[in-house]
Amino acid sequence: MGLQAPPAEHNTNHMSIIKYSDVYIHIDSKIILEKVSFTLDAGEFAYIIGTVGSGKSTLLKTIYGEVDITDGQAAVMDEYEMTRISNRKLQALRKNIGIVFQDFQLLTDRSVHDNLDFVLRCTGWKEKYQREKRIQEVLDLVGLPQKGYKRPHELSGGEQQRIVIARAILNRPALLLADEPTGNLDYETGKYIMTLLHRICREEKMAILMITHNEQWLKEFPGTTYRCKERKMTKIEICGPDAPIIETEANKIENNIE
Repeated sequence: MGLQAPPAEHNTNHMSIIKYSDVYIHIDSKIILEKVSFTLDAGEFAYIIGTVGSGKSTLLKTIYGEVDITDGQAAVMDEYEMTRISNRKLQALRKNIGIVFQDFQLLTDRSVHDNLDFVLRCTGWKEKYQREKRIQEVLDLVGLPQKGYKRPHELSGGEQQRIVIARAILNRPALLLADEPTGNLDYETGKYIMTLLHRICREEKMAILMITHNEQWLKEFPGTTYRCKERKMTKIEICGPDAPIIETEANKIENNIE
């Protein structure tokens, strides 16, 4: 068969997708985050919250190798050690990570179908019938089975974001990184996107790490939650729809918070 399946077949059922221990993240000589320690397991949904400039997006960039890690231990999918990853291994890793941004970044000069087909061809899917099958699968999954012929500008913002999610999961990645995926959407549309992401996490056993400023989502769609603040990343607890978000004493101690 001519199809090259998604890059590396990982048995992720009992695997830490991300495992950081005492990681320092800096750009040039400026420390962005220090002593970052957390894990993300297969099929786990986790949030990162914090103010603008607190290091959330920079942390995500270390996971797919756009920002280097020089201090601490940082493993992604067990086999990729981010402090000494080679270019060849980095390319293999990136093929197994899906990324969803706030701005859709769809190719405006082609249809939805051709946007998705472009990604599949670039990642080694040789057989046209296999590409067509996978494109229809992801469009069905995001609830837009009849929209393949549309251009991005003919879709609503919510529909465009659903196509971006479809694009991100084409290669069945073990990990999906989402940076403010509902930031440009109204509440109801955002809620649909959140429902979709949690369903993908649950049904596809995909680990999802999402940055958000909307703390309402943390209560409506619970998941492991970390806050970036004052160069620290602290695990916090969500105590119900009307209760405040708090840092537990145990987590303060665990994360060396004074």
